[in-house]
Amino acid sequence: MRTILQGDSEVADVAVSRQHTEPIVYPELGGFAYDVVKPVLDRIGAMLLLIICAIPMTAIAIAIKLSSPGPVFVKQERVGRYGQPFLFWKFRSMRSDAEVMRDELEEQNHHDAPLIFKMRRDPRVTRVGAFLRRSSLDELPNLFNVVRGEMSLIGPRPPLPREVAHYTPHHMRRLAATPGMTGLWQVRGRSEVGFEEMVELDLEYIERWSLLRDAYIALKTPLAVFTGRGAW
Repeated sequence: MRTILQGDSEVADVAVSRQHTEPIVYPELGGFAYDVVKPVLDRIGAMLLLIICAIPMTAIAIAIKLSSPGPVFVKQERVGRYGQPFLFWKFRSMRSDAEVMRDELEEQNHHDAPLIFKMRRDPRVTRVGAFLRRSSLDELPNLFNVVRGEMSLIGPRPPLPREVAHYTPHHMRRLAATPGMTGLWQVRGRSEVGFEEMVELDLEYIERWSLLRDAYIALKTPLAVFTGRGAW
């Protein structure tokens, strides 16, 4: 087990609203297989996928640029393993003023956790963006995060700092793993999975982790993407 106080420097930047210092006991998830073998496989897999997807990613970039004003990519600060922040890359799927519009749409949040903003028919999403979201193609630039070692191919999805600032010590336990492009949450319904269920799925993944389990999730992901269940 790894124990960190919420007042420690590693998590202070993403938990500034929590004034007390409750101990966070992270599940043990380490060893040679997780800390060495998995990152090597992740980087090799991500580089191969970037080569394979080079032409589709170029086509997506052109479609985004032609369909609406704004940048091709968006960068967001996300929270990684043990609360470490990093810049998360995605293809832009929304209007360039999406964050400004978010406050006006707050009451229409369809997610069960108020800190996670999701709408089934979000007016900020562009036509190209709607397709990218349904197919999860907007997440292809996450491969650069994997190559940089900030993410894994398989693991919990990385939360936003404003979400983590309101996590309980139990929720913080999901940060014991390197965040991934896909995981149990992805293959079991994505946005249709409630927040507490998502946390339990992440903890199940962490506590039962193995390379074979990662392979199982990787094999299940294409079907989840193809059916589009929970992709909104």
